[in-house]
Amino acid sequence: MGLLYRCAGLDVHRDTVAACIRTRMPGGKFEEQRATFPTFSADLKRLARWLQDHQIRHVAMESTGVYWIPIWNTLEASRYRFEPLLVNPVQVRAMAGHKTDQIDCGRIAEYLQNGRLAGSFIPPPAIREARALERHRVHLQQDRNRAINRIGRLLQTAHIKLSTVLSNIVGLSGLRILRAIAKGQTRREELAELAHARVSAQKPQLIESLAGCYSEHFRYMLGELLDEYDHLTVKLDEVTRRLGSYMAEHGELVERMCQVPGIEKLTAWTILAEVGTDLSQFPDAAHFASWAALCPGNNESAGKRKQGRTRNGNRYLRRVLVQAAWAAAHSKGTYFAALFLRFSRRQGMKKAAVSVAHRLLIVLYHIIRDGVWYREKGDDYFDRLHPERTAHRLMSRLQRLGYNTAGIAPVSPAAAAGSNQPSPLNPKRRGRPCKCAERGQACTHQHASAPPKPVDAAVPPSPQPKSPHQPIAPPAVPCRICARWGIPCIHLRPKLKPQSKSRPSISNTD
Repeated sequence: MGLLYRCAGLDVHRDTVAACIRTRMPGGKFEEQRATFPTFSADLKRLARWLQDHQIRHVAMESTGVYWIPIWNTLEASRYRFEPLLVNPVQVRAMAGHKTDQIDCGRIAEYLQNGRLAGSFIPPPAIREARALERHRVHLQQDRNRAINRIGRLLQTAHIKLSTVLSNIVGLSGLRILRAIAKGQTRREELAELAHARVSAQKPQLIESLAGCYSEHFRYMLGELLDEYDHLTVKLDEVTRRLGSYMAEHGELVERMCQVPGIEKLTAWTILAEVGTDLSQFPDAAHFASWAALCPGNNESAGKRKQGRTRNGNRYLRRVLVQAAWAAAHSKGTYFAALFLRFSRRQGMKKAAVSVAHRLLIVLYHIIRDGVWYREKGDDYFDRLHPERTAHRLMSRLQRLGYNTAGIAPVSPAAAAGSNQPSPLNPKRRGRPCKCAERGQACTHQHASAPPKPVDAAVPPSPQPKSPHQPIAPPAVPCRICARWGIPCIHLRPKLKPQSKSRPSISNTD
């Protein structure tokens, strides 16, 4: 945002709002007008009329808890079409000993007038309603998980080891047994008969795990926790259905998002409720990842990079993306599973999950903004990206295991085309496209139907100078990789002639 002629800054509190109007005058001077308003609805409307009377359109306020929301809603609903800006309090932090409400609102107006403030991402009202509903669902889910944990701890105090033989104590079999215990049934054999036939635990183990202390106090506490669990489950299902009604109009977008490994319908709803469907405020995917705080932080000084921890961003979006990254890492034959293994070797599993979440967010950015479908690259994408490196690494491992790799040779292009494995000479198969056009040379990647041209290593071709309209000739001595594949060398790089730099003479004159 450039320089503004007239703007306003608001210092928001629970009970009052300090406002400052700053106007640029001729000669580089400025004029300020200050006022303080209560935060009741009528007073906020009076604040909007006061700004309108002074022809103020650009208004900046800092994010102070939830107290900025009524002011934002009032300015957004005004017919004067204000352009409110919500800024991070870190950007307008005052120096020690120079902080009052009047100074704060004047400083916010000054920063806004000079274009020094970056606004936060505020979605439209419909998306904000879906976001509030989705976050309420997350809180209900957390409360239900706490109730499940309390049930598990209560069973342990009564010497009931049901969690040892059942993976889910609130599943179909677990709830049947727990409800029967709460009603007063104590015979272990009868309780074990309530388990589903598909329970993997043996009947004697299940009977042995139910040997505990069934007191009246235990049954009362168990009944209370089961009632709490049932109530939260009903509320959670109700909120989920209401969230689904909000997302019904984005059914086609949700379907495209679910094509990405690790993304299911509820995960797509959460992401859309947090970011919305209009990503025009983010110039590219890098800005979007930075806003979500799923990219490495910058902490560099004196040429040394210190910590690279991620910032504290939207915790709801970060949580669901990291969970999706774990799910994608356990998928079969996908690009994200290979990416997770690639990152986990040098970063560890937790950092690798955050890195995969970052890549998932970039893919979802293009799906939401550009309306494209996800295209799976396969778990062998990195092997096909540089096949010579993959072959060298695998042969090195075989040599370390004591195998002789002298007789190993690549298959012919025709055999590679007939097999299920992609060939680097076949551009029709999936893989990295060739860059012959970018290098200014004729394409040397032959189709699978055409046999490769033999390379005569005894009579190497004469090198030719590089021309913008003439393809680059292969080098005098072909490299081993291209000779092994039976194609002209494609690894030639033009060498720039170093220019002589004339250094000025330094004379010491006193």
